[in-house]
Amino acid sequence: MAAMRPPPAALQKGVIILPSAFTMANLFFGIYAMVTADRGDFILAAWFIVLAAILDTLDGRIARFTRTGSKFGAELDSLVDAISFGVAPAYIMYRLHFLDSTWGWLLPFLYIMAVVVRLARFNVEQAGEAKRHFHGLPSPTAGMILATSHPFTQTPFFEAQLSFLPWSQVMGVAMVLISVLMLSHVPYPVVPRIGFRTRRGIITTAIMLGLIALAVTVPRYYFFTALITYTVWGLARSFVLGLLDRIPEQDPLLDEEGDEDDSGAEVRSLDYRAIAPVRHRSEPVVRDSESPPSRDRDPGSSNDPTSEDPS
Repeated sequence: MAAMRPPPAALQKGVIILPSAFTMANLFFGIYAMVTADRGDFILAAWFIVLAAILDTLDGRIARFTRTGSKFGAELDSLVDAISFGVAPAYIMYRLHFLDSTWGWLLPFLYIMAVVVRLARFNVEQAGEAKRHFHGLPSPTAGMILATSHPFTQTPFFEAQLSFLPWSQVMGVAMVLISVLMLSHVPYPVVPRIGFRTRRGIITTAIMLGLIALAVTVPRYYFFTALITYTVWGLARSFVLGLLDRIPEQDPLLDEEGDEDDSGAEVRSLDYRAIAPVRHRSEPVVRDSESPPSRDRDPGSSNDPTSEDPS
């Protein structure tokens, strides 16, 4: 006798719940990272933050793949990220470096405030859009930098070469700089998509597999140094392009449905009447002469939210 298949409605309901299940798992590991830090195991707490970031990446990918994204999912993801990559890393830093200071809690507070503002801005600017770049350092990256700094300090390299540094002061300055970068408009690239259909996709896949191998074999060295490199590289690239006075070739907020072909991307019109002098606000909207006007879309109709992660 053939196995009974679930009705389509029940199947669709299960698919919709799947991204939220990954988001709740993200929340679980963010909370458990704080519990573990409170017990004194800061290395395990750091890996829980990393695991939360991986789950944060997966829930957005699953929502896009199953086409089950929603405004509810985007808001839920931001609330969870505020805990997993804001409160949890800040608490780890407080327990490690600022517990004995009367006003040391202010640095974790400023960091959490930056994360919350960063996520709110992300929801307004980029949530629901396929992105080529993040505006500002992503909060999962910031949280992982802080959390994985402690495992890095337990390596032989750190003991031999960097142990003379006043690490508490260094991390205090790092928290301020990371907070500023999260609120900045420095463009940080997302992790490229993997695939086997194009030569570029194959090369990207090979590089990603190599990085995963490093992350698994030498995690204490890999995560902190890779995340710092990503952060510094994005800032340096933005600085150099600013000196060259270059305008980005592509709009980082355009939808990106295809892997390589952007010919189907929507051309967005620009309306400057809201900021123009009053006498000019009644004039027609000026559009790009080479681009046909696009149909108006409901700005609240985004049904494909992606989480804020470095992927």
